[in-house]
Order: sequence, then C-alpha cells, then structure tokens
Amino acid sequence: MNEVHVTKIAAELNLMHKQVRATALLFDEGATIPFIARYRKEVTGSLDEVAIGAIRDRLSKLIELDKRREAILKALEERGQLTDELKGKIAEAESLTVLEDIYLPYRPKRRTRATIAKEKGLEPLAQCIFAQDDRDPASEAAAFVNAEKGVDSVEDALAGARDIIAEWVSEDQTARTQMRELYLQQGVFKSKVVNGKEEEGIKYKDYYEREEPVAKAPSHRILAMRRGEKEGFLGFRIIPPEDKALMQLEALFVKGDGLAAQQVRSAVHDSYKRLLSLSIETEIRLATKERAEEEAIRVFAENLRQLLLASPLGQKNILAVDPGIRTGCKVVCMNSQGKLVHTDIIYLHQSEKSSGEAASKIIDLCERFQIEAIAVGNGTAGRETESFIRSLKLSRKVPVVMVNESGASVYSASEAARDEFPEYDVTVRGSVSIGRRLMDPLAELVKIDPKSIGVGQYQHDVDQCALKKSLDDVVISCVNKVGVDVNTASKQLLMYVSGLGPQLARNIVEYRNEHGPFASREEFRKVSRLGPGAFEQAAGFLRIREGNNPLDGSAVHPESYQIVDTMAQDLKCSVTDLMHDEKIREKIDPKKYVTEKVGIPTLTDIVGELAKPGRDPREKFENVEFAEGIEKLEDVKPGMTLTGIVTNVTAFGAFVDIGVHQDGLVHISELADRFVKNPNDVVKVQQKVTATVLDVDLKRRRISLSLKSKEKHENKMK
Repeated sequence: MNEVHVTKIAAELNLMHKQVRATALLFDEGATIPFIARYRKEVTGSLDEVAIGAIRDRLSKLIELDKRREAILKALEERGQLTDELKGKIAEAESLTVLEDIYLPYRPKRRTRATIAKEKGLEPLAQCIFAQDDRDPASEAAAFVNAEKGVDSVEDALAGARDIIAEWVSEDQTARTQMRELYLQQGVFKSKVVNGKEEEGIKYKDYYEREEPVAKAPSHRILAMRRGEKEGFLGFRIIPPEDKALMQLEALFVKGDGLAAQQVRSAVHDSYKRLLSLSIETEIRLATKERAEEEAIRVFAENLRQLLLASPLGQKNILAVDPGIRTGCKVVCMNSQGKLVHTDIIYLHQSEKSSGEAASKIIDLCERFQIEAIAVGNGTAGRETESFIRSLKLSRKVPVVMVNESGASVYSASEAARDEFPEYDVTVRGSVSIGRRLMDPLAELVKIDPKSIGVGQYQHDVDQCALKKSLDDVVISCVNKVGVDVNTASKQLLMYVSGLGPQLARNIVEYRNEHGPFASREEFRKVSRLGPGAFEQAAGFLRIREGNNPLDGSAVHPESYQIVDTMAQDLKCSVTDLMHDEKIREKIDPKKYVTEKVGIPTLTDIVGELAKPGRDPREKFENVEFAEGIEKLEDVKPGMTLTGIVTNVTAFGAFVDIGVHQDGLVHISELADRFVKNPNDVVKVQQKVTATVLDVDLKRRRISLSLKSKEKHENKMK
C-alpha cells in the first residue's frame, strides 16, 4: 500500500485518511466491495459501495500512473537523457496527460521536417532566431548555407530553422496545456454527411450538418457522431476558434515585432496548423470519447441494476410461452423450483382448428400442472399470443404476464443452457428462460452477457474492458444485496457471490449434487478449495432456508453468531424467539455488546436483520397489462393514453414498451411537468407508467410519448 496514494485519494474524495487506508488494506487482503460495505463498517467508518468502489478505481489509476512513470524514467536513463531537473518534473506529474507532455520532446519519433533540419546542422540557427534579439536572421542564416548538406540558400536555412521552432512549439508543455483547455472550453464539434451517403445514412440525418460546443455535447450525441464516422456516413472534426489559438501561442513565444520575432511568428502559425492543432484534436477526440463512454457506461450500469433488482414473482408453478407464427409457440411448464416438467408446441395463427387445439392444450396444462402464472415473451406475435391466452376460460384466475425476452436467445445457445438442458433444443431453453425471468429476474439474467439484455446506450461502441468491469460490479452488488439460496442457486448465480468465482461456484454445485442440500453454513468449509478467506467473504451472502441454525437463513455473518447467542442468553430466550418476537427484540441494548471490533453500525445491522431475516429487498411484483386492441404500430394514434413499462433509460429520455413491438421514446423534456436533468431521477427500468402518445412516424417506426400530466398536455394544445 502506498501512503502517498492514500493521502491523495482522501483529499480528492473528501474522506478521512484512515478510511481510505483501511479500505486499501482490506483490498490488499482480498476483500470485495460488498463484503467491506456490509461487514466492515467499523473499519471503514461505514463507507458505502459507491465510496469503496471510487477508492478502488482511483488506486488502480494511480498504480497505472506509477507504472508509466517508471517506464519513462527507465527509457530516459537508458538513452542517457535523464537529468535531475527532468526526474523531478516526472516525479511531480499528477496525471498521465502531464506525464506524457513532459516526455514528448524525448520520445523516439519518426523522421520529421524538424529532425531533417537538425541533421543539416540548423539547430543553432533555430536557437539564435528563437532568442529574438537584435540579430538579423537572414545574416545569421547565410553562415548555414551548405549545398553538401542540402541547404542551398538562406531561405532554405530559415525554413529549416522554422521547422525546428515549430516542433519546439508543438512539444511545449504550457502550449499544449493551453490548447487543450481552449479545445475543451471553446471548441466545437462539426459533423457533416459524406457526399453520396445521404440516403443510405438516413438514421444520422440529425448530424448531416451539425455544430455543437465540445463543453456541452451530451454523451449520446458524441457517440452517435463517432459511430456515423466509423460506418462511413459522417465526417466530424473538433474545431476551436483559430484566432484565439494563434493569439495565445503568439503570447507564449513571440517577443515583439523584430525580424527574428517575425520568423518565430511564422513558425508558430505553421506549428499550430500542421502539428499542434492535429495533435490536440486527436487528444480531445479521445478525451471526449472517454467522457462519453463513462456516461454511457454509467447509464447502462444503472439500468442493469434496476433490471436485476426488478420485482420477482417468486416460487410459482409457471407456464411459459415463446411466441411464434410459422413455427408455432413453444410452451414449457415448470414447477415452483424452476424445474422443467413438460414441453409442448401450439399453433395459434394457422387455422381455426389449430387455434381450438391450442386453447384446449393450454387449459389442460394449466390444470395438470396447477399453473399459477403464465409468462409470454414479448417478441414477434407476443401480444397476439397474450390476447389469445387471456381469452381462455381457465378454471381459476391465472395472471398472464408479458416478459421482456431480450437476450433469451443468447442464453438458449450458451454453454450454460447446453449444460442445463443438453437434451433440448434452443427453443425450449429460450422458453424456460422467459418463465424463470418472471420467477426471479436476477437469478436468470446473471446467466446472460449484460450487453445482450438491451438496456444499454451505444454499449458496443464503448471501451469493452471498462464496460465489463462496471457491469460486473453491478451484478456482484445486486447478487450480494439480495443474497443467494445456496441450495437452489445455479453455478452462474453463485459465481457472483463475494469471495467465490467460477471455480468455487462449480465446486459448491458439485458438492451439493453429491452430498445433498447444505444443512449449515459451517458445511461450506467442506467444499473443495473453499478456504477461510473465501468462507469469510461469502458466508454472510449465502442463505440456507430452514437450516440447522436459524441465522443461516439471514444476512447475519457467522462471525457474529456469538453476539446473537449472547443477546438471547441475556434475555433468557432462544435465537428463534429473538427473530419472531418484536417485544423481545425491543429489549436489546446494542451498546451493551460493543467490543473493540464490533461497534454500533454492525450491531444495528444485526438487530435489523433479526427483525426481517433474509428478507428480499426487492419490491413486490406488480403485473402490467397493455391496452386491449393496441397490438401493432398502426393501432397507435396521437392523443391515446396507454399503459407501458420502461425498458431503457438513457441520457436523453426513456424508452417505454406499450405492447406494439416498438418501444416509444419519452424525450427528457416530456418525462415530467418539472425540469429534469437526470432521467433516472424520474423513471426506472421495469417501472409501470401511463404515457400519452404525442406522435407516430410509421415510415421511421418511431413513437413519441409523454409522461407529463393531462393538464400540461391540454395547456400545450391550447
């Protein structure tokens, strides 16, 4: 652990030094973010997952900076270029940008006009001119004319000297810093359609002739321009006010109006147009790309969190249907544990006879397997299938739920699906996935690459390593927040539990298959390769329902069982009594159990957990029923008020499924009656909403929606 890093991070994040230091030490010991946040509050001063994650990420960046610093020092030393002054500057560099600026003049480079001029012996002339004293540049240049070296005239000598000065200017740290700031603060994105691509690139029409300040351009528009450029439909540049750029550079390098100063001014202008502007534009393109990616990844991560924490229906007998027209609808039945018990196929759209047979089959399956809910995928023919099933006269009321099937096909062809259902084809696996998503979205969605779930914004355009890291963090956070039933969880779900991973998850499942359900958390220690460290990290997040110890089904960590036992002894009752009797719990005085290692934060968590042991933190399930008769885009008309469910939240608004196989867009300006800066402050993925249709564009297959109040719409119409 680097104490300098700790001090720096504490200052940047406005945290106490001891909090950052303690967190860094826990990371060094292999602790995970969920474990630190939940079970080491006394050590960190009750830092939450966001703060702990920020410390981890900043530590990682500072370590990367140090590695680059060491590499540069080594390279300079090997080439004999390292001086004490240069070493000091490199040691003080606090960002990668500053570090690279310092190194730039010494970096090995291809032959440039400046290096060629230096080879001709013109560097002394450049230094003479750059001094901008009373000497006449032309007179000084005459001494450097040498046909053998390729300097045929005074003008050749002056031109070579200017090339050297131009490179000095472009590599000057102060100049680069000022230009960087100018581009960021006053630069403008300019995009233009590529000639002849107007029709083919119509989806980028908004960017055919567009200008937007770099400082204000939102993430989605930056990424859209970049994608349009990558696909060959757009060209885009970042242009600053050139007059200001040249004025700033002249102020840095030009001294007066003498003959030498005129040469330097000419070199400065050449440097800007030929070298510096292109170099800084490349940097700013990268910087704005990274900024846009960070926002896109943040939006994706937030949407994924909401989707993973969506309300589960719970353990019910499910009939799931993957709709189809030509090939029929694949039907599966599952018991309350999610086990596949029957597969079938029905045809709804071929003839009246086949529809009648399908109706009889669905009714029979519901009776035979005591179906408690029906899940229908929202893909092609989903609404028609839903309407058909709702029209059936079932013996009891069974809710019919439309389920977002994004990524189900990815799961059905995955290794996880093949391992689970080797004897079934992809259609059966996809149907099972749809049904299980209704039962428990989190447990099923962890089996799918998050990028395939459909809640991202330009997810394929961003840094894939950064995206994966962020999404993995979200999945790990959600899984550990909810907790995992170790006796029913899949290998894919277990691998996200704090301290485990793919191999230990596999070992747990193999142990469970060989020895039967776990009876206690202590039994985890018998799992192959699950050592003390992994046990400490994972035990509190793994639940055992109806195990030997009632605390095994709660979030109370085994390291704290003795505390609960002492509480029960002091109150002359059992642990079970503590968990079931509120009046007994009210007598607990947490202060009485404070020790050097256990403080009030942990004790408060323990008492809270005793009241609601292992309770699922997700909200209660609420079914969303779409409007009858509105099943395709052509059915939607402006002015309609429709029920929908939010499928994706972006920086510019939210997409809402209204049941017509085409999500509508609620622009950020239509999310609420008040001004909205962040759409996530108003809506969440999977949230039920009532939307008003503003416009329908059948040609572009676009629906514009509003979530504003009825009064606002009436006033707008007036």
